[in-house]
Amino acid sequence: MRTLLVSLDRRWRRSGHVMPSLRWRACFFITLNAVVLSMLIFDAPIGAGHMPEAIQRFGEILTDFGDSAWLILTSVLLFFHGRAGYKLLKSARAKAQALYVSWIGAYLFMTVVFSGLLANFLKRTIGRARPEHFQDLGVLSFTPFSGHAALESFPSGHSTTVGAFFAATALLFPRYRVPFIAGAIWLGMTRVMVGAHYPSDVIAGLAFGAWFSLLTAIVYARYGLLFKLCPDGWPTSKRYFPDAL
Repeated sequence: MRTLLVSLDRRWRRSGHVMPSLRWRACFFITLNAVVLSMLIFDAPIGAGHMPEAIQRFGEILTDFGDSAWLILTSVLLFFHGRAGYKLLKSARAKAQALYVSWIGAYLFMTVVFSGLLANFLKRTIGRARPEHFQDLGVLSFTPFSGHAALESFPSGHSTTVGAFFAATALLFPRYRVPFIAGAIWLGMTRVMVGAHYPSDVIAGLAFGAWFSLLTAIVYARYGLLFKLCPDGWPTSKRYFPDAL
């Protein structure tokens, strides 16, 4: 572990990049407007109505794919599989490939875990009532630090995990970014289908998770790991072994 930390410190010192400006104010403004408009236009009809049974069943089948537990386990397995390969394999190329896999596991772990922790903190701080309490409390009921899961709707934790994971994979494998984005939207909206969240909760969660993955990728690029920074500051994947992954 000490060797790893020393190596990371050297990478940071060697890098001449500065943290880029990604026009975050404009992106935040767009996201904020999307969330507010969703609250005003879509949340009340969703809370007052009832999803058709077929849609609810469809959402129940897919929604657990947004659970962080299996994503965390997968990322941990990738990391240790890569580290073991780095120790055991003989050829330089095979060792480098194993190391690459381990850094992918570490990146996915960081994006899913830390975005989820921050989202849970925000949920408890904001304290928005879930759709099940729409008839009693409406869509704009906020009880900060209530300690009740029924009053922790905004942002959606599942959607944050989904946004973080699919944004991370879209950055790592940009060739497939369109299906990854589509998958994030579909899985995020299953939280609405099952009645666990309002649309605005999902939009906020997806955006928060995606931005967390993007910023984490920028930090990785600063260390020279997995990503490199384009002139406009956008992180792009370093494909050392395009035929391996």
